[in-house]
Amino acid sequence: MTTEARIPAACFHPDLQEAVSTLPELDIFSDLNRTREITRKMFAELPRGAEPPAAVETVPAGEGRSAVTVHISRPPKQAGPLPGVLHIHGGGYVLGFAAMDDPLCQRIAREVNCVVVSVDYRLAPEHPYPAALEDCYAALEWMAANAAGLGIDPERLAVTGASAGGGLTVATALLARDRKGPVLKFMAPLCPMLDNTNTTPSSMKFWTVASGTGNLTKKTWQLYLGAAKDPVPPYAVPAKAEDLSGLPATFTFVGGLDLFRDETINFVAGLARAKVPVEFHLYPGCFHGFENLLPNCGISKKADSDYLSALRQALHG
Repeated sequence: MTTEARIPAACFHPDLQEAVSTLPELDIFSDLNRTREITRKMFAELPRGAEPPAAVETVPAGEGRSAVTVHISRPPKQAGPLPGVLHIHGGGYVLGFAAMDDPLCQRIAREVNCVVVSVDYRLAPEHPYPAALEDCYAALEWMAANAAGLGIDPERLAVTGASAGGGLTVATALLARDRKGPVLKFMAPLCPMLDNTNTTPSSMKFWTVASGTGNLTKKTWQLYLGAAKDPVPPYAVPAKAEDLSGLPATFTFVGGLDLFRDETINFVAGLARAKVPVEFHLYPGCFHGFENLLPNCGISKKADSDYLSALRQALHG
C-alpha cells in the first residue's frame, strides 16, 4: 500500500521549501528514448567551465561486451601518483551517461586531488543485469591494471556514485571482494538504490515525494532485473547481501524524505555490524536528489562539502 498524498511543503528543509513546488513530475516511461534524447540535449546546452574536457578512453569490457567507454578527469596539476576514483552515474539503471557527470567529476578531481574515471555503462531495458555491473567492474579492473600509466596509486582506489550509481557502487565493491579483484580503500554510495521490494516505510510513505517516486523506482527495478530469476543475487540487489564484511570504509548520506532512506539506514547498520568503518549523514527534510536538483541551496552545499571532505580524508589521510 502507498501513500499518494503530497508531503506538505512545511515538512521540507527550509532551504528547499520554496523550490520544491516547482519540481516537475517525472514520467520517463511514456517515451524512454525521447527522455534520453532530451536529457542529452539539456546537457549539451549547459554552459561549460574553464576546465579542459574530460579525456575519453575505450577500455576492455566484461561479460557480453567488447569495450566500455570511460571519461577521465584530472586535477589541474598532477604530481606523482594520486588516488583513483571510479565514478558511477545515476539514472535508475535506465537513464544517464558518463558525460553528464563530467562537471562533477572535474570538481572531485580538483578538490580532492585525485584521478576520476567515470564509466559509461550499458542501460536497461536494452541491457539488463548484469551488463551495467560488469561494465563498472571492468572499468575498475582497468584502472588497477593501468594504474602506473594513469598516474594512479593502486593502493588508494575508491568507488562513488549516487542513486542507481550508489547501488552499483555497492555491487561493484561486493564483486571486487568476492572475485578477489582490485582492493578498494573507500566507497561512497550516496542515497543508494539498494532494495527492489519497495516495502520499507520510507519507500511507501514518500512514494510521490519530489524527484524520487515509488512508481518510477518499481518500474526501473523491473527493467534492470529483466529475466533474473529468484533468488536475485546481491550483486543485482545489494540489500540482499547478508555478508558485508570485508567491504571498504564507507561514507553515505540520504535525505529524511528520500524513499531510499530506510534501505540506506539498513545498509549502514549492516556495515556497522560487520565492523566496516562507516560515516552516515541523514539530512532532515530533504528528498531524493536534492543536492543535484537544487545545488545552490545551503543544505545541498553542506551535503556536497561533507561528501568531498570524507573522500579527501579517506584518500589523503
